[in-house]
Amino acid sequence: MSRLVAVTLDEAGLAPPTPEVEQERKVAIFDLLEENAFDVQKEGVPPGPYRLDLSIRDRRLVFDIRTEAGEPAAEFHLSLGPFRQIIKDYFAICESYYDAVKRLPPSQIEAIDMGRRGIHNEGARILEERLEGKAVVDADTARRLFTLVCVLHFRG
Repeated sequence: MSRLVAVTLDEAGLAPPTPEVEQERKVAIFDLLEENAFDVQKEGVPPGPYRLDLSIRDRRLVFDIRTEAGEPAAEFHLSLGPFRQIIKDYFAICESYYDAVKRLPPSQIEAIDMGRRGIHNEGARILEERLEGKAVVDADTARRLFTLVCVLHFRG
């Protein structure tokens, strides 16, 4: 399976990230580049590795995929509708988690974190479904890409 060797986010017009959101972005990109599986499923697309530019244009999630040398390979757009509620839920539970870390005992933090991971896994599953027929990703790659989709939705 092919892989991603570079990932960029089009953050133009986004609110400045909080330290937590910035940390999530950095970790997701670092982990994604360390280990991922990403293979484009379109006829005539050159084999990877690929560079990925993620953006939101006209209320659609855009995957601009290029070869390692930077030549266009594929581009596909996903409707954001299926992601709206899960992203809203994810931001809400992340806020609870960051607040809990500051003031609650470890057992309560762990319970919130389990819920956060569950919502994150659901977002990754939705992303995998939306990519069906366009690109194949493994579960860890889908999780990290979902984190980046959330970063693109951050409004401050």
